[in-house]
Amino acid sequence: PKLIVAGGSAFPRAIDFARFREIADEVGCLLMADIAHPAGLVAAGLHPSPVPYADFVTTTTHKTLRGPRGGMVMCRAQHAATLDKVVMPGMQGGPLMHVVAAKAVAFREALTPDWRAYQRQVVANAAALAHALARRGHRLVTGGTDTHLMLVDLSAPGITGREAQEALDRAWITVNKNTIPFETRSPMVTSGIRIGTPAVTTRGMKEPEMDAIAGFIDRVLQARGDGKVEASVRADVAFLSGRFPLYAEHLA
Repeated sequence: PKLIVAGGSAFPRAIDFARFREIADEVGCLLMADIAHPAGLVAAGLHPSPVPYADFVTTTTHKTLRGPRGGMVMCRAQHAATLDKVVMPGMQGGPLMHVVAAKAVAFREALTPDWRAYQRQVVANAAALAHALARRGHRLVTGGTDTHLMLVDLSAPGITGREAQEALDRAWITVNKNTIPFETRSPMVTSGIRIGTPAVTTRGMKEPEMDAIAGFIDRVLQARGDGKVEASVRADVAFLSGRFPLYAEHLA
């Protein structure tokens, strides 16, 4: 290979970038690490950084970095001129300065002690939610999580990821259908769902609320499309969300 890509959009464990570097060196190729999902955890020192090992590092500026939508490509000095030539002007136009400013605010936040505390709570909430789901009999791919997300295997109960996503949507719980290892269904159907904790953590929720959310999810999945159960959970979700508003005061 000319390039090895290390990363994932539904991988709940820490990635050993040093080992990927060893493999890349063994076969004489470049290493690119994509940290679009764990970038916020990397910034807080809660996930291994690929920077010492990778030739290229890509990330989004949203997701766990919690900034505006966008992306970044970092590289070693010897690749910078080539990368700049490829990106501008062929793939990139004029800068959106309001978005650049918003990214600067997000990066500034990522340097603060409050940010590190927030990311620690994201990870703690993910572990608590994963444990609460497992306690209710749901199988988690890899058995748990080290990060901000988890992947629930629904193949045993026989629910498709799409069915689960749509049922939870009706109950005002946002997850997404996701393929699992050794998937037998199409990517449009899937046998799993992916769940993350950054958004609920931003609202101020902690471990006790994760247990409640696991209960909501379990009730919906057990109900198999029962509208009364979904309506009951929807009311519980609204009540819980009301206790943790997005803003302390309503905006005029």
